[in-house]
Amino acid sequence: MTEAKRRIVIEKNASYRVEGSVPLVRKRQVVSEHGEPMTWVKEEVIETEETYWLCRCGGSSDKPFCDGSHRKDKYDGTETADTGSTAERQETYPGSTGIVIRRDYSLCTSAGFCGNRLAGIEKIATQTEESIVRAQAIAMIERCPSGSLTYAFEDGGPDVEPDLPQQIAVTTEILDSGPVAGPLWVTGGIPIERSDGQPFETRNRVTLCNCGRSGNKPLCDGSHRQPQE
Repeated sequence: MTEAKRRIVIEKNASYRVEGSVPLVRKRQVVSEHGEPMTWVKEEVIETEETYWLCRCGGSSDKPFCDGSHRKDKYDGTETADTGSTAERQETYPGSTGIVIRRDYSLCTSAGFCGNRLAGIEKIATQTEESIVRAQAIAMIERCPSGSLTYAFEDGGPDVEPDLPQQIAVTTEILDSGPVAGPLWVTGGIPIERSDGQPFETRNRVTLCNCGRSGNKPLCDGSHRQPQE
């Protein structure tokens, strides 16, 4: 199949059906000695068929693949995420120089790349007249897995996106308490279709829930980091 035929279809109260031989890999978060997320490292390429099914409910014993647990657990996978465009929801951080920093809060998973122990992106945005600070802001934004953060070089200009491959990454995040399974990180502009056939906006960076607990399905909202009751 050609890349144009690659897509992810959300099956109703069930799994993600991935079509078109989309590469599947494992990626792990790299953190500093202070626990600050810095980047991602690829650990493994996972062998798949042309079409495969990924767990969405979090109950599979064959993760990242679906084993049908959603049927036994009566998983409610109702999709509530906004299908509108990011441009309609974006807010611009004030005070930046030489760069326009935007954020779509509805996409945020609180992955932690947008700050360090000294400052968050809000403060850093006000100091971008310094080129070294501007470069730091760009690096932070480009490592945001959900695409909640973007940047442009002028008001009204298009978002500048990192050059990412068409693939799905099964992620591991590193928390103070230890490693935890993160969302499915979809990159490279792979189309995603709701279970009712309605398309989501095709974006370069998307984080899909695979723990079953997000309040913004099918997107991740960071619920996987919270203790289960």
